[in-house]
Amino acid sequence: MIFRVVTVLTAVAIVCIAVWIMTLQMGLDDQMEFGAGAYYYTDNPQLQEEVSRAKHSFYSGIPTWIHIVLFLAWGWLMWRLWVWVDGKINKNDHGKDNNA
Repeated sequence: MIFRVVTVLTAVAIVCIAVWIMTLQMGLDDQMEFGAGAYYYTDNPQLQEEVSRAKHSFYSGIPTWIHIVLFLAWGWLMWRLWVWVDGKINKNDHGKDNNA
């Protein structure tokens, strides 16, 4: 019961904050031709200049294939965790009346 109350209060707070931000027009830039919600990477004429600056670039000393292997390993680990948790939930619910 307490989790439902916290969830509802959180959802209401998020909606109220979003309306407040939109009402005050926070995040809008009067110098640009587009408003909040537009994808700046497609509309911002200075983006290519900003991205191509060396001081704003990040270069990793780790080879790309290691990043890919780590990404796939993380995905596999999360999938196994999901299967394990799902198995525990199904095992605990077996034979119980879910309508109660």
